[in-house]
Amino acid sequence: MAIVRRAALVALAGLALGPQPARAQTYPARPIHLIVPYAPGGGADFFARPVAAKMAEFLGQPIVIENKPGAATNLGAEFVAKSAPDGYTLLMGDVATFAVNPSLYKKLPYDAEQDFAPISLTSRYAIVLVVNPDRVKAKSIAELIEAARKAPGSFDIAHAGVGTPFHLAAALFEQSAGVKLNQVPYRGASQAVQGIIAGEVHMMFVDYATARPQLESGRLKALAVAGETARPELPGVPPVAGAAGIGEFDASPWRALVAPAGTPAAVIARLHDAYVAAVADPVLRARLADAGVEPLSSSPEELAAYRRKEAGKWAEVIKAANIQLE
Repeated sequence: MAIVRRAALVALAGLALGPQPARAQTYPARPIHLIVPYAPGGGADFFARPVAAKMAEFLGQPIVIENKPGAATNLGAEFVAKSAPDGYTLLMGDVATFAVNPSLYKKLPYDAEQDFAPISLTSRYAIVLVVNPDRVKAKSIAELIEAARKAPGSFDIAHAGVGTPFHLAAALFEQSAGVKLNQVPYRGASQAVQGIIAGEVHMMFVDYATARPQLESGRLKALAVAGETARPELPGVPPVAGAAGIGEFDASPWRALVAPAGTPAAVIARLHDAYVAAVADPVLRARLADAGVEPLSSSPEELAAYRRKEAGKWAEVIKAANIQLE
């Protein structure tokens, strides 16, 4: 899918000059509420708040952030799915909301495909495979895979909870590399990182922002990036894909902006143009990139296709790993 990595100037010009349907001209007439299905202060907030503030400049109305954490984004997603389709309640969901939870949970309070109107893919953030350099002597991802294949079950890999992106990245890694690792759950990424530093476990897939201080201090070592390509903030760290016979490998978590299904097309277009214009701001892009966040934009149709592709991929991983939540 052709995802736009640099917001299109054409869209920005269209926002300012292009003719708008009557409904879009009167929208928005009051503040918009953006639901973030995570607790305040985390990575989701770090992205949503400055982007919403910049969008508000183009829309002429404030965008109020409402944090509704719980049940792996399900509570916030259900709230938006059941909201009026008028463009005044939006959701900044993620890979869990739209692609993982439909396979992870036996019952969901929303339909990831039918209950939302796509606006744009918004971001992807880097996660890396980090190791305790005192416990893991492998100098490269290829050496680690070779060692793990020779001694199944001899390496422990931490994650931040069942069904989290880090857990699923570990499951995909096991399946793609043909290795058997001992999965060790922790209550959150920070606790898992401390477990690696303390020598309780060998390794973990974790977001760059969380691991960055420990990588810079040398207490952790990054062996590979979990995306399709190398990351500029991690020079010299290769992607998992292509290592030791592994073909495609992409466990990069992503976020997307959606509205309730049935939201008028003119309103979706207005929101889309405002979002694209917002992430064109070079200061905002630099701030996000410094934290390992890649701002993205896409058409609503591209987001819908990407969601379906990701849902199919993670359904296979979850089934093969026999992961299930109530």
